[in-house]
Amino acid sequence: MTLNIHDPLDDKNKPGGKGMEKRAQNDLITDLLHQIIRVKELIKFHEAMPDAEGMLAASILNELVAEAHRSLVDYDPVLMKKYYDLLLNCD
Repeated sequence: MTLNIHDPLDDKNKPGGKGMEKRAQNDLITDLLHQIIRVKELIKFHEAMPDAEGMLAASILNELVAEAHRSLVDYDPVLMKKYYDLLLNCD
């Protein structure tokens, strides 16, 4: 008689395994946090502009950062990816 014992650690190294998925989520979280930090610096730049256009840009970017942060708190990978892409394209 042979016992089939499934080792959950085996899935970590297989493509499509849960370990790879977890690593991808961790990478997304790290990447999103880096974008949040980068955009916060961009907000400071826009706030330093004396015109209304700079304040409008800062306001929009603040809203994006707040929503990106909320996606992290709620641990919503779909929204995290969405806000990562949005923040990535902020200049």
